Amino acid sequence: MKNLTIVADSNIASLDEFFNPVALGQNTEQQVQVIRVAGRDINAQLLADLQPDVLLIRSVTVIDQLLLANNSVKFVGSATIGTDHVDQDYLAARNITFANAAGCSKHSVAQYVVTAILTLRPQYWHQQSTPPLTLGIIGLGNIGSTLARYASDLGWQVLGYDPLLAASEINNASLEQVLRQSDVISLHVPLTDKKDTHPQGTTDGAISNSIGNNVSHYPTRHLINAETLAMMSTHTMLINSARGPVIDNTALEADIDATERQVVLDVFEHEPQIAESLLSKLAIATPHIAGYTLEGKLRGTQIIYDALCEKLAVLPVLSMHQLLPLNTYLWSELKENPDRLQKFYDIKKDDAALRNKITNGKVKGTDFDQLRRDYHLRREWQA
Repeated sequence: MKNLTIVADSNIASLDEFFNPVALGQNTEQQVQVIRVAGRDINAQLLADLQPDVLLIRSVTVIDQLLLANNSVKFVGSATIGTDHVDQDYLAARNITFANAAGCSKHSVAQYVVTAILTLRPQYWHQQSTPPLTLGIIGLGNIGSTLARYASDLGWQVLGYDPLLAASEINNASLEQVLRQSDVISLHVPLTDKKDTHPQGTTDGAISNSIGNNVSHYPTRHLINAETLAMMSTHTMLINSARGPVIDNTALEADIDATERQVVLDVFEHEPQIAESLLSKLAIATPHIAGYTLEGKLRGTQIIYDALCEKLAVLPVLSMHQLLPLNTYLWSELKENPDRLQKFYDIKKDDAALRNKITNGKVKGTDFDQLRRDYHLRREWQA
């Protein structure tokens, strides 16, 4: 293949290492051109001008007919778990190959949730005399099920709800049970609307937008609203690292004012802008970086690289493990030495970085994106 042109979100890890002539089975530097663009700047005019063969994105670039109608893209790779930003039906109709990085950051996000819980409630390390924490997990796909394994390892009780999966040891409760009986609730659902024919999402199985609503496509937009918040104990902590619009921000602010609930948000309904009125009420707030570990990022790139190699009918020659430095962050060590949590991941540092960007009553979208772009990737805790 000659003159392979790739337009890539500049926030994708290790583009040079994975997408070069040697790694893609080509012979000369002229055969592969990688054009880096900020994800929000990838638009229809840019693609019409450049006519790339390959488009590599993350979650901030919406893939639809408006973007791709007038260009020659034959492969779209999203280095993220989520697919709610991609019109897969349109890609299929155009015979454009699509690949996403399912499962790439499941440990990263699960570890983020564990860190948030134990930072705010350190008493829930392996309890001896007190009842164990009851962790409610809504959505039990890649991330939700991984989080359940960490919870079990810490001696916590798991209440899980995912109507798209069969009942199991962790898929063991109704939505109402999770809401009413959990000490902490963590959301790991895709963002879906009622009008969707096929649920597309970020992490896990989807759930109904109202309890008892017998719909086949389980919309999740504003799943957490005034009604569902009212079912939770005021003691219940709420964590969202899935998609911002799963929570109704207006209802959430009113609920926190009334209950002083501890809420942790890594994603926001009106992202990338965040109002100070919401931010000031949160126990922990971070700029959509729950999955931002070195391993998670490289794994995402690896998956779309492998898929592109398959499209080009060449054998992958690079593994992410060749790029990883030694990792000294061991889960077994942290479990036995909880005082090292801050060394493993100082989530409060990320919280402070976001709050420091407040100007004129909000965090601007450009500042939010800069925090993500310049984020110093942490390491996953190795099993």
